[in-house]
Amino acid sequence: METINARMLQQMFLSGAATLESNKEKINDLNVFPVPDGDTGTNMTMTINSAADEVRCIENPTMDNLSKAISTGSLRGARGNSGVILSQLFRGFCKEIKEHDELNMKDIAAAMQKAAETAYKAVMKPKEGTILTVAKGIAEKTMEEAGRTTDIAEAFENVLEHGEKVLASTPDMLPVLKQAGVVDSGGQGLLCVLYGCFDALTGKVSEFDITPAPDKVPNTSVVGAAFDDVDIEFGYCTEFIIKLDKEFTEEDEEEFKSYLNSVGDSIVCVALDDIVKIHVHTNHPGEVFEKGLTYGQLSRMKVDNMREEHENKIISQAAVDKANEEKAKDVHRDLKELGILAVVPGDGLTEIFKGIGADATISGGQTMNPSTEDILNAVEKIPAKTVFVLPNNSNIILAATQADVLCDDKEIVVIPTKTIPQGISALVSFDHTGDAESNKENMMEAIESVLSGQVTYAVRDTQIDGHDVKKGDYIAINDEGLVASETDIKDSILKMLDGMVSDEHELISIYFGSDVDEADAEDVVKVVKDKYTDFDVELEYGGQPVYYYIISVE
Repeated sequence: METINARMLQQMFLSGAATLESNKEKINDLNVFPVPDGDTGTNMTMTINSAADEVRCIENPTMDNLSKAISTGSLRGARGNSGVILSQLFRGFCKEIKEHDELNMKDIAAAMQKAAETAYKAVMKPKEGTILTVAKGIAEKTMEEAGRTTDIAEAFENVLEHGEKVLASTPDMLPVLKQAGVVDSGGQGLLCVLYGCFDALTGKVSEFDITPAPDKVPNTSVVGAAFDDVDIEFGYCTEFIIKLDKEFTEEDEEEFKSYLNSVGDSIVCVALDDIVKIHVHTNHPGEVFEKGLTYGQLSRMKVDNMREEHENKIISQAAVDKANEEKAKDVHRDLKELGILAVVPGDGLTEIFKGIGADATISGGQTMNPSTEDILNAVEKIPAKTVFVLPNNSNIILAATQADVLCDDKEIVVIPTKTIPQGISALVSFDHTGDAESNKENMMEAIESVLSGQVTYAVRDTQIDGHDVKKGDYIAINDEGLVASETDIKDSILKMLDGMVSDEHELISIYFGSDVDEADAEDVVKVVKDKYTDFDVELEYGGQPVYYYIISVE
């Protein structure tokens, strides 16, 4: 077979999704930390199934409508870091194939290369030994095979064999994997998808149900990419979205980037379907807006004067302002300036966050990472022009960041809180009467001032972070990693606190989970008070699953 058409690609994708789902528990079991929260397989499965729901609805597939369904469906459904990275792999692949009628080996190789590049760009600090490494190895091997043969099935088999070798090498790249005796879970998930694709390609599986649901239409919303500002010589940080009135080709994209380079730097220009997201530092934002207007309508325009700290926003380009003034008034008339969304596990913690100022909460944490669309929907319900999002888990930050890309009617500011204590500290520092920029600075400062710890049980024997862990042990994990593994939960807590407290601290807060009796929690507090007599020790019901206790030191 030297080419694949859209119908075959549709079946390959659905087969890949089904294969990933059937192996999700195996992938979950590859969790590095021996805690009951292995969720990589679940997150990747829910991500790809979100796209599969869109793909399954397409009666007459083309590369173009498949690309839209896969890209947007996977991004909206993306959960956890592994799910977001998987969605970016799909996005890159689809961007490369959407203009084709059929794909040959060279087309597939170019798409695989684009997939890996896109995924790497989506991660702020890419690590080797992860799904990214496996994706890159697969892309390189596919490119090699494209130079050797036109037979797609033959090449695919060799690519899978090479992918297995790259996956097997991941423990040599990440010591934490070698310690745990596992390969990278995300890389394993990616290979499962590709094995499913191969099964459909070679006829091992076939006859997928392609039944359009009357109430389900493939989602064709568009996404861009996140970005960070840096200090540079150009004074105005300028951001906006172009809603295209006409086709925006790769030549148009390169021409626009070239123009942006001529008037500024720190440039991001990301195009997908009918939306282009722009970020540039320039001394002439009005001219940039004028150029953007030649391609379509502008929205979410924002200009920050980086030379004047007291001035957060400057409106430039009077003609653009006037054109959008009435629409902006209608949209924002009843909205307050700032709102807060927190991702929170447990009913007790939900009440705590709402009590100290969160406008809304969304359920999420370990084992239950909300999707990008879940976060986006929650943001949309908050009546505020700018919504701060507190993910409160390192595995939710990336999905929250992608929600900003999808949202075109309000500003989303993600504060990268990795723990519940960081989220509480950030929220306490929030000033509803202040401006967005000063609040962001205060909240970022606040999360650095709190230390976090959590206690759960080990689900398997392993050695990690220098500790011999036995199944059933009570293990304590702080900001630095796993710090204690004991048969008595109090011993584990005290050992963890020994490495956290100092003379600079004065408060220990303990939040007990859904599986802990209040009487047992009070016993823990007594032990902590007896040892740390100079500290205030507070006990609160958190109701969180997985972790018996979440503890903060301030």
